[in-house]
Amino acid sequence: MRLILLGPPGAGKGTQAVRLVERLGIPQLSTGDMLRAAVAAGTPVGLKAKAVMESGGLVSDDIVIGIVADRIEEPDAKKGFILDGFPRTVAQAEALDRMLADKGLKLDSVVELVVDQDALVHRIVKRADDAKAAGQPVRKDDDPEVFKTRLAAYNRDTAVVAPYYDKTGKLKKVDGMQPIDTVTAAMKAAIGG
Repeated sequence: MRLILLGPPGAGKGTQAVRLVERLGIPQLSTGDMLRAAVAAGTPVGLKAKAVMESGGLVSDDIVIGIVADRIEEPDAKKGFILDGFPRTVAQAEALDRMLADKGLKLDSVVELVVDQDALVHRIVKRADDAKAAGQPVRKDDDPEVFKTRLAAYNRDTAVVAPYYDKTGKLKKVDGMQPIDTVTAAMKAAIGG
């Protein structure tokens, strides 16, 4: 099964991806992890990425797609994979579709975790307050201002990916504000897995 998980930061994509990995026996593919691995392995695409990263630039869509293309050829991804946090733009989604078609593959499903963004901000503020009250450091991702910046970037750049997949008939929406186990059950029903 080849899946994409969409939704804003804090929606629970990572939590649900771990559960899908366990249930389906397919890897979760993180573009950041794949970039670092390709650079470390010295693959041709990794060398291109390394040069861009060392110059302080953003890695191009072509390089990211190349890294995804290489990664899905690995044995653990033969039965499928879960993309979490990618594609981030419609251009990346279109490039992913072309790359999969060139390999004779297709996406099985795209699941969007739909959430109340104001409630997400309150959840992050509470998590940060709870950490402070317990004398623990606040994770960088849980800093409310950092989170608001990430959420704004998602709304500006990435939220348009869901309508792209909706037009293809692949998009399934799941209420991400429900309890974790309820979201897991809804995702299972949505993907038929």
